[in-house]
Amino acid sequence: MCDTLCLRTRGGMVFAKNSDRPPGEAQVVLAHRAREAGATLRTQYLEIADAGAFELVGSHPTWLWGLEHGVNEHGVAVGNERVWTIDDPRAQTAGLIGMDLVRIGLERARTADDALDAMTSALTAHGQGGSGERDHKEPYFSSFLIADAHGGWVLETSARTWAARPVGDGSAISNRISLTNDWTKASADVASGADFDHWRSRTIRTSIADHRLRATRACVTQRTVHTGAPAAGANPVAAVVATLRDHGNGPWGAPGAPTLPERESAAHPVPAFHDENDRHVTVCMHLRNDQATTASFVAELRVDQPPRAWACLGSPCASVFVPFFPPVVPPLLGDPAQWQRFARLRDRVEGDPDALAVVRSTLAPVENDLWAEADAISSGADRSRREYAIRAGRLVDAALVRLGV
Repeated sequence: MCDTLCLRTRGGMVFAKNSDRPPGEAQVVLAHRAREAGATLRTQYLEIADAGAFELVGSHPTWLWGLEHGVNEHGVAVGNERVWTIDDPRAQTAGLIGMDLVRIGLERARTADDALDAMTSALTAHGQGGSGERDHKEPYFSSFLIADAHGGWVLETSARTWAARPVGDGSAISNRISLTNDWTKASADVASGADFDHWRSRTIRTSIADHRLRATRACVTQRTVHTGAPAAGANPVAAVVATLRDHGNGPWGAPGAPTLPERESAAHPVPAFHDENDRHVTVCMHLRNDQATTASFVAELRVDQPPRAWACLGSPCASVFVPFFPPVVPPLLGDPAQWQRFARLRDRVEGDPDALAVVRSTLAPVENDLWAEADAISSGADRSRREYAIRAGRLVDAALVRLGV
């Protein structure tokens, strides 16, 4: 499961994603250099021709070649979601998986349009097939959100079939087919005017995604107006981060607001089980022994400026969104051992109703300080950004030591 959104701002677009994976699976953020075309490229299950690569930063489950989400040097961002369709993913031969397609889109795109073309061309040529989980056979199809500073695409797939529509002033996707006949591009087997909802599985409840979509779509619509300008006084990145921390009661925890709302601290802060109404499947995911948000990512995509990013290891509620300036990634974000420390914090807040407030009281000031420092050096030289990346790791490490992890 996952949740991905983008919204238009005065200067471009903001892209964000929560990556929900098996709770024990580490995920790290790595920088990848540009690569010349011509060699053979080894994806997760296939070898394909290598078209070369632009420089990019991406978030990987440590066993995967592909990416859950990322941004490249041209300010193109991509993330994917699992979807259930009328086609059987277990019946497919080895092909590309959703995370492969995310990386291919980032490697080959100067614009969101380029990414859509690269991803759908690769999908047509190679299909989808292979497990998206390490420890058991779990193949699935994906939907994608693609964005750059000017716009982007919602892309939904079923085997080699696909359809896409522009994101407009903003869009949100989750674990369900959401396109109808509003698509503007599609594979050759989708008839003109066809309702893409036809490809949605009727055996999987959409409730696992619908209430999360209400939360992420509310963020999109509340932070923008029809002109594309952010709502008065809004910091769109902070608003998005707050939404990525949603436990079903609404956004909370944006930098500058270090304390939990009363409704969060007065009860168990995070869900510990799954029920028939799926009310515990939240944007910040906590389904014990099943799914958890294992990484979160935000990218600010600005016209005529390099992208800026924020990433957290583990669950957004019990972690720090560390700002950084691609391609410089704070070493902390690429270290699986650091991910494990945040996983222990997630376990703590899931097991103790009062622990989340204690964790936030330590982490929120660090997050606020990092955001302020990153703002101060946003136009600085590469050296100052690299020095900041090292300091960020030291500040977060000190906070984790105070929390005993």
